[in-house]
Amino acid sequence: MSREQQRTELHRTIWNAANQLVHGGVLTPVQFMNYMLGGLFYRFISENITDYLNRKTRKARGDNSFDYAGISDAMAENARQSTTEEKGFYILPSELFANVAARAKEDANLNETLEKVFKNIEGSAVGFESEDDIKGLFDDFDVNSKNLGDTVLKRNEQLRKLLEVIGALQMGEFEAQVIDTFGDAYEYLISMYAVNSGKKGGEFYTPQEVSELLTKITLVGKTEVNKVYDPACGSGSLLLNFAKILGKDKVRQGFYGQEIILTTYNLCRMNMFLHNINFDKFNIANGDTLKDPQHWDDEPFEAIVSNPPYSIQWDGDSNPLLINDPRFSPAGVLAPKSKADLAFVMHMLAWLATNGTAAIVEFPGVLYRGGAEQKIRKYLIDNNYVDAVIQLPANLFFGASIATCIIVLKKSKTDNATLFIDASKESVHSGNKEKLTEENIRNILNAFVERKDKPHFAALVPNAKIAENEYNIAVSSYVERGDTREAVDIKELNARIAEIVKRQDALRGAIDEIVNDLEGDNNE
Repeated sequence: MSREQQRTELHRTIWNAANQLVHGGVLTPVQFMNYMLGGLFYRFISENITDYLNRKTRKARGDNSFDYAGISDAMAENARQSTTEEKGFYILPSELFANVAARAKEDANLNETLEKVFKNIEGSAVGFESEDDIKGLFDDFDVNSKNLGDTVLKRNEQLRKLLEVIGALQMGEFEAQVIDTFGDAYEYLISMYAVNSGKKGGEFYTPQEVSELLTKITLVGKTEVNKVYDPACGSGSLLLNFAKILGKDKVRQGFYGQEIILTTYNLCRMNMFLHNINFDKFNIANGDTLKDPQHWDDEPFEAIVSNPPYSIQWDGDSNPLLINDPRFSPAGVLAPKSKADLAFVMHMLAWLATNGTAAIVEFPGVLYRGGAEQKIRKYLIDNNYVDAVIQLPANLFFGASIATCIIVLKKSKTDNATLFIDASKESVHSGNKEKLTEENIRNILNAFVERKDKPHFAALVPNAKIAENEYNIAVSSYVERGDTREAVDIKELNARIAEIVKRQDALRGAIDEIVNDLEGDNNE
């Protein structure tokens, strides 16, 4: 089966599951996603650890018939310590997804069985380095929720159906998947959630093609990076694009991020595991990045990508500690309390490595608003930190029809100028949204790399000129839009007008003759 055929089949199966469990009136789209992702994650880590132990034991024994899923729990205990140190968790054979699913029809206490299994998986990491990475991952998989049914019998019926649906997903052999099937299934579910949940769903979902563009911007001229970081990482899709484009081994020291919403933080950690990123290669934290950043000991970062929340409130100048925070103090002013956008920009700049690049999605207001934001832009431009500003098409993001932009930051530029790219027309219509194609991404990247003027598309502007324009960095201020009006041939137009006038004169003459004839008849 080809890559696209496998992906299409996977998506079809997930869609059918949604029709059964959501459209059948059992679960809302959000609830379906939480249960589906939790179950998918359970199956993934079960197959992951089975594959790991099978390969390890078969190699050691020279016995290709060994199957971890078929041995006793007592025998399996021998491998608990070493496996947990390596994989970050442990699952006994009787608690593997395949074995629990196989017994589900006869298990009158399936909800209790799953609850125990999830507690045991999380408990297996207690006291190990991976404890914080595993803790709470199944919190949104509530086996006793009334959303599943108002009786235990009904809830267990839905849990069986869920296990059956997830078990039916054709993933192939774990070690030889044609596509990254678990990760792809995850992203498809997240996109389904964003589509069905409007703004709320889109808060932590950046369309894949936008993620790809941001990643490639930070990777220009590089084949590997030391660490990647997203201070508002959502479900982690931006970070994981580095693994897709470079290969996870080319991100030498791992993936770092922080997310304020607990449920989304759990989704991000699941996403790392589902893309086969081991616990020791990611560090995802929960909390408010602006007020309580969790990665002081890990910065600086060579690549930073982010789609932070737009114009949210933060403490700002109501917190006297923030103006002395080394992330914000260099600008001499804090972002407005009602608009934290440039606070995120200052945070990322502070944690950016000297040889690094940050690519940040922003709403356009940060490019031209006055007050404190203008002063922050002055700091950024006067110190030559803004490498480029890219205007994106409108209606790219779920829950936001307005046109967004990308601000690119660097600390080691070779010129004292800022590149402006008007990519507002670089998209195709897809469904009810706009979408960046491979050609669109290539056009934007080529302009970014070439870094020179291109009529109606790109302009390299000296920072002194931006200062003269009161530090307005809106793309439309520097890139003239092409004239899209239809060209008119004046001679041809005049000839057509003359012909129309001629016909009008002839028509008037004919009307006069008719009127005269009528008047003559009346006089008789």
